[in-house]
Amino acid sequence: MGLFERYLSLWVALCIAAGVALGVGFPQVFEALAQFEFASVNLIVAVLVWAMIFPMMTAIDLSSLRAATKQPRGLVLTLVVNWLIKPFTMFALGYLFFRGLFSNLVSADDASQYIAGMILLGVAPCTAMVFVWSQLTRGDASYTLLQVSVNDVILIFAFAPIAGFLLGITDLTVPWNTLLLSVVLYVVLPLLAGVLVRRWLLKRGGMQALEKFQHGVKPLATGGLCLTVLMLFAFQAQSLISQPFVIVLIAIPLIIQTYLIFGIGYVGSYLLRLPHRVAAPACLIGTSNFFELAVAVAISVFGLTSGAALATVVGVLVEVPVMLSLVYLMNKLAPATDRRAHQQEGK
Repeated sequence: MGLFERYLSLWVALCIAAGVALGVGFPQVFEALAQFEFASVNLIVAVLVWAMIFPMMTAIDLSSLRAATKQPRGLVLTLVVNWLIKPFTMFALGYLFFRGLFSNLVSADDASQYIAGMILLGVAPCTAMVFVWSQLTRGDASYTLLQVSVNDVILIFAFAPIAGFLLGITDLTVPWNTLLLSVVLYVVLPLLAGVLVRRWLLKRGGMQALEKFQHGVKPLATGGLCLTVLMLFAFQAQSLISQPFVIVLIAIPLIIQTYLIFGIGYVGSYLLRLPHRVAAPACLIGTSNFFELAVAVAISVFGLTSGAALATVVGVLVEVPVMLSLVYLMNKLAPATDRRAHQQEGK
């Protein structure tokens, strides 16, 4: 594991601090940067998200989809949690807290925005960071790749309809054109580019050429992640400084959702007798969020300084420390998970 992955929490914390400091110190600069938009898409954020996503997309082997029939239980668990449970529990928690428990603490309009941001997080299962979580839990790298490949394909078709349906329930006007443009821009095109580059490299020099390329562009993904986090917190610096209480309010249901989805995933993996190497990525891919996509869509649909964008940024804030705690818990549960799986094999 590289230096970046080993100290991920530290780098993200430093980028958050730097972003807030720069946003407060030079607000005019970031207000100007926020104006670089085309079709409601901030071009700077788009470039950074692409830099972060594209290297990961070169690892997607669409031919691995055929392997799903060989060991389908872990994949089925992931898909059920990601697409039939997670988006709706996120909506339910957002509605419970901001339309119920916190209704006297925020305005109705702000509540709708925060719920919208949470929905975008809930409809975007992890695609990139799951490789880090899988590595930290000693998960099966090939099976993790299979899960990511299948999720990316489903994401292309399911993200916009589910997000649009749930956003409609919050009484917000759903800008379908922008939502669909975001899916194409942040999912379809990077995936297509990654697949084409992968095939070209494999034809040119085999796995050695591909691995050399992936090693070379790895700093691009690292820099993209750090700069994305820095820019997002710089754009939201004034809101974060002026509304610290709101940050706490948003973080509460997000943290509950993360542990809830992990619990559902782990119980499912235990009942299905999945070995730890499969159960770990199966649980964590749904627990974690594709926050790059959620943030980019929130900015495109609702604006850089919107409550929805703020909610997705808070998602970034809580993501890393909470996920690291679940990585630790998953590793602690590994012996029990494997004993359960071996009982199935012995029958």
